[in-house]
Amino acid sequence: MSFLSRLLSNTSLKKPSFFHSFTLIPSLSSSSSSFSSKCRAEPVSVPSQLPPVSKKIPFTVSLHGHSWHDPYHWMHNINDPDFLNHLSHENSYAQAFMADTQPLQRTLVTEMKNRMPSKVSTPVERFGPWLYYEYIPEGKEYPVFCRRLETQRLGWAERLLSYAKAGFGREEILLDWNEVAEKHGYVHVGQCRISPDHNYLAYTLDATGSEQFMLQIKDLRKGYFVPRAPVDRVVSLAWAQDCQTLFYTVADENQRPYRVLCTKLGSGNTDDALVFTESDSSYCVDLTSTKDGKFITVYVVDATNPLSGLQRVHKRVPGVQYFLEHHIGFFYILTNAPMKENMKGSSEGFYLARCRVGDIRSTTWENIFYASKDTSLQDMDIFRGHLVFFLNKKGCPIICSVDLPINIDCKCQMRIEDLDPWFFPVPSNSCSIQPGSNLDFTNSVYRVVLSSPVMPDVIVDYDMSRRIFSVVQQEEVLGISSDAQSCSSGYELDTLQHLDSEKGEIDQSIELQKWKDFSATYCCERKEVISHDGVRVPLTILYSQKVWKSGRSPGILQGYGAYGEVLDKSWSVDRISLLDRGWVMAFADVRGGGGGDSSWHKSGSGLFKQNSVYDFVSCGKYLVDQGYVHRNQLSAIGVSAGCLLIGAALNMYPDLFRAAILKVPFLDILNSLLDPSLPLTILDYEEFGNPQIKSQFESILRYSPYENIPHGGCHPSVLVMASFNDSRVGVWEAAKWVAKVRDSTCSFCSRSVILKTNMTGGHFGEGGRYIQCEEIAYEYAFLMKVLGIHISE
Repeated sequence: MSFLSRLLSNTSLKKPSFFHSFTLIPSLSSSSSSFSSKCRAEPVSVPSQLPPVSKKIPFTVSLHGHSWHDPYHWMHNINDPDFLNHLSHENSYAQAFMADTQPLQRTLVTEMKNRMPSKVSTPVERFGPWLYYEYIPEGKEYPVFCRRLETQRLGWAERLLSYAKAGFGREEILLDWNEVAEKHGYVHVGQCRISPDHNYLAYTLDATGSEQFMLQIKDLRKGYFVPRAPVDRVVSLAWAQDCQTLFYTVADENQRPYRVLCTKLGSGNTDDALVFTESDSSYCVDLTSTKDGKFITVYVVDATNPLSGLQRVHKRVPGVQYFLEHHIGFFYILTNAPMKENMKGSSEGFYLARCRVGDIRSTTWENIFYASKDTSLQDMDIFRGHLVFFLNKKGCPIICSVDLPINIDCKCQMRIEDLDPWFFPVPSNSCSIQPGSNLDFTNSVYRVVLSSPVMPDVIVDYDMSRRIFSVVQQEEVLGISSDAQSCSSGYELDTLQHLDSEKGEIDQSIELQKWKDFSATYCCERKEVISHDGVRVPLTILYSQKVWKSGRSPGILQGYGAYGEVLDKSWSVDRISLLDRGWVMAFADVRGGGGGDSSWHKSGSGLFKQNSVYDFVSCGKYLVDQGYVHRNQLSAIGVSAGCLLIGAALNMYPDLFRAAILKVPFLDILNSLLDPSLPLTILDYEEFGNPQIKSQFESILRYSPYENIPHGGCHPSVLVMASFNDSRVGVWEAAKWVAKVRDSTCSFCSRSVILKTNMTGGHFGEGGRYIQCEEIAYEYAFLMKVLGIHISE
């Protein structure tokens, strides 16, 4: 995802029976000294110095009749001077290993920067009387959040008052990320919420990388921060309609949002009021407001009378979710609660219901519609005159709007087609759809960011009243051949069918621009790969039509497969540096991730987690067998929980993958899930299983990357990248895994397994515009080196 897309989209943080009788990994000898007499790996240039050798301290774990040794358990104490010293030595070795790639890294960084425009900005977005926007100043790493009054919509008296105060359309800088980064050395802004009267900005700030977000409230009229006692571990925010009361959630020491508090500006109270506490450690508390601002949902709070108490929606049922929006006296509810017996539809998927505000706790909700068999309802948004639905049909995203109010007899449940929807035209190729901010409830235009592996991010406004769209802005890409093509004439004809047929004409003030892509230069194919159990796994393959060579090209396979999250396949300009060198980039949408309905996630989690690994391996074999990638030049990339997938696949088939990159890796899953004091552990039981339960313990033990490192054989080259302040995945997981690989596998192969630790960053890295270029160049250079691909400088 490009920086432009990240500025505009609403993204979320990391989300959080059957027992296989077969084993994923064959039984291996416990001996660690049976190295093969001759290394089968391709030669890789390694430094003269040997990699660090970690000390071992005996430590034994026993559970369910199994006992295993973990001599690197001591690394959990990250303040141990020996551990800090060990990380320093690992960084020194990684620097020595990569020393001969410095010219290549500089070349790659120059290429990437030359493709970037000097200044990046978002188009303005109207919210009330203001126009809000962001831009990254020339030469800077981070965005600046700004606004200016929209004087065209103001009356003459308001215009005169605006001029008297500050002049017409004067830009106001609300938040400059660069200033925070210069002051603290790190910046990560979590949530930003403008008060309903536009006088205050509340936001959360992480200045260390530890995700201990601090609450900041800025008075936008006076330009200073509201003095208050410091509050950290803040997660979500919501303003009441009085514009003085702010609700927020805080997390416990394990990063679980569990409390709701509220603060009253100008009250003089030093202590904020406690509103709600979630005592069950297996649940989190989220907080948001309805689009019209009239209600705050955690339970339900009347935003016009914020201290009137909480109203529960329904009795809690494990696995059942409710998402509420409000529209003229009705709650519209997106839920997966079991339907009434006389209603048809998926027993697991989401559907839309509604009820009057006073009937929220009633059992007589009206079920409006459910998705068809091959379509799932993913999300919704609401405006004064329209509902917006995000759907998924056979793995492809779809977005549509329907008019409000819905004047139908809800006693007869319908399909989406019965509501006269307008399906937003999108490019026909594989395309991701991310919503913009869309803050204004009164607006009839819906903004999205469209992107694909061959199409730079394009911001599109869909006029839901007139049923036409306009391209607002598309990401600029410099230094690339002018082979970009507009959408096909066939697509243009399809677009005209969506215009307002009653008016019979196009508003000439809206230019129906064409989005451009690079499909003439880069080929993007979507395949379905047959996994071990016959399930078809989506695989997206990207390569250059000019320089790719069948059966001879190097390739990268990416995967994630957890938390129901869809693998990001949006445009990335940095990939061009590999694509133009003949590389293949592939994306495996394995089970456990997002896809169609919830069954795709469930069939790759818990006791079924091994399906994710098999899916990934099947996709890797497909790339090789079909000639997309050279048999000895396939690599893999995983991030966070995605490294669980990659690590298990390396253990299963070390000969399939020549190299891998593991970023902030979750590798020591068994030992981590046995420690409930670690952040997110209890919440992760739902995703991966609870090892205290024997069947789930045995399932995890079969695929855990740390427990199943093969002994005595050759091992692929691996770049492991960790962050010392990572509060989601402990830095020790990466260090333990690297130490055990070096101790267990071929002594020569393991010299090309390196660990690079960012001693100041957190789980999400530095995140700066140019800093990312340097990190990606480092990764690409590592792969080129270990795969033996020589690039003349």
